[in-house]
Amino acid sequence: MQKISKIIGKIVPIIIILTLMFIGYKIYSTNNYNEYIRAEFNSGISKFIRDDSVKYSKMNSYKIENTDYNDAMFFKTVPVTPNTAYKVSCMIKTENVINENENTDAGAHICINETVEKSDNVIGTEDWKKVEFIFNSKNRTEVQVGFRLGGNYDNSKGTAWFSDIKIEAGVADISNNWKFLCLIFDKTNVNLEINGENKNFNLSLTKSDIYDMKLCINRFKNSIEEMSKGKIKADCEIIEIEAPITSMSHDEENGYFVSPYDVREVLDKYITSGKYDHIFIAFRTGDINAKSEIPVNDWIGLGSMEYRNIGFSNVRLPNSNVNYIYKYDERINTFPEEVYIHEFLHTLERNAEEYSYERPELHSYESYGYKSQSKIGLKQWYTDYMNKEIKTSTKGYIGLPEEIFTKKPAKTSNFKYSRELGYFNEPQNIIEELNGIFKKIVNLFNTISNGTRKSDIRN
Repeated sequence: MQKISKIIGKIVPIIIILTLMFIGYKIYSTNNYNEYIRAEFNSGISKFIRDDSVKYSKMNSYKIENTDYNDAMFFKTVPVTPNTAYKVSCMIKTENVINENENTDAGAHICINETVEKSDNVIGTEDWKKVEFIFNSKNRTEVQVGFRLGGNYDNSKGTAWFSDIKIEAGVADISNNWKFLCLIFDKTNVNLEINGENKNFNLSLTKSDIYDMKLCINRFKNSIEEMSKGKIKADCEIIEIEAPITSMSHDEENGYFVSPYDVREVLDKYITSGKYDHIFIAFRTGDINAKSEIPVNDWIGLGSMEYRNIGFSNVRLPNSNVNYIYKYDERINTFPEEVYIHEFLHTLERNAEEYSYERPELHSYESYGYKSQSKIGLKQWYTDYMNKEIKTSTKGYIGLPEEIFTKKPAKTSNFKYSRELGYFNEPQNIIEELNGIFKKIVNLFNTISNGTRKSDIRN
């Protein structure tokens, strides 16, 4: 009996120690964020945890619970190689995720912190769903990859779990062949509040309008190659959309316009193929004959927008059917495709800025002595702009750098021969968890990198 008592006396402390170690490990593993920083726009509304009960695989998931409308995320700084395509993927599960406003690009998603680059959203209550986010590093050497519940322009409430996170590097497409998705919307049927009064606008394109648009797009295809002297080639897929545009966006600068989120259901139907480099949409906002005009601030085209990292441009048809802006006529207009050229150049202008190339502003033509001419508009300016043939007295010749014509959006085709990187690898056992502790202690001496910080989001 004494022997048994001695054995029990030795075993019990071991069991207690192991139990305490197990409890300590469980507590640590659910509160260890593996170098992720937690951030929220409104402090104290969101709860962050490593969840060991709701998870897609054996690894703990990252859980965000917004008890009220907020914008919150886990994010991690990841080193990247400039001008490289990357794909971040994870499994997302949601419970009662609701956005504060309608028709916004918020919810549970993957993003790059402090940018508008992001994946699709998951809202409502959804079981585990794979979400992918593809981006180009451009001139960056590091990015903050975030797993977010909310958005840049809206807040969300509810709960989201993120699990099985990984990142891949792809192979860049260095060709100068661009694929354009050109959507012609036959109808615009929207209810808008104008001067405090709700008004319906029901507008349609004529067969002549559609013919003119298709002709302009085909002329754009030929003109962009000719004017760039072969530096860029265009393949335009024209699709006529019978379903009407049913919502429009508004800002003080432009009045009403169509944002990507106003037509996202149509866009998502086509861009999931991952083959397009730019999107044009053409539509009508007014009809003089019907005395029905949506207020816009004197624009024919709008560029510099993006949807899922793809350039997005509006092309507005004139309110009058006898307007010659999109009609080819040797006496009046021999450059009807001008708006397509102009708006696409806005995308190249923005890309050049994001790649840190020097270039003149597209609208600065008068500063260099160019004027809109009869019949051909600003064709000479666009030609010199694309070929870096704008002459200056101090800088020589300036314009878009030739390299920008090959810097297209990252697409699924970039990942046919991808390689997986280990930046999001999770600890596989207690030893790796302990290594994470020591790494965190070292990091604390360099920077206060863990915690909830309001300043880390929506800067």
